[in-house]
Amino acid sequence: MNRNGFVIGVLVAALIGLGGYLYYEQTRPKALELRIGEGGVTLQKN
Repeated sequence: MNRNGFVIGVLVAALIGLGGYLYYEQTRPKALELRIGEGGVTLQKN
């Protein structure tokens, strides 16, 4: 029973962490993205 409680606790913590990350990604301010690659320099507004 103790092992099951531990597994459930880890899963709940992972879900809370994932939810917080997704919320942050959806609400963060949009910014400019600068990419430097083979095709040159690219500016992209997010």
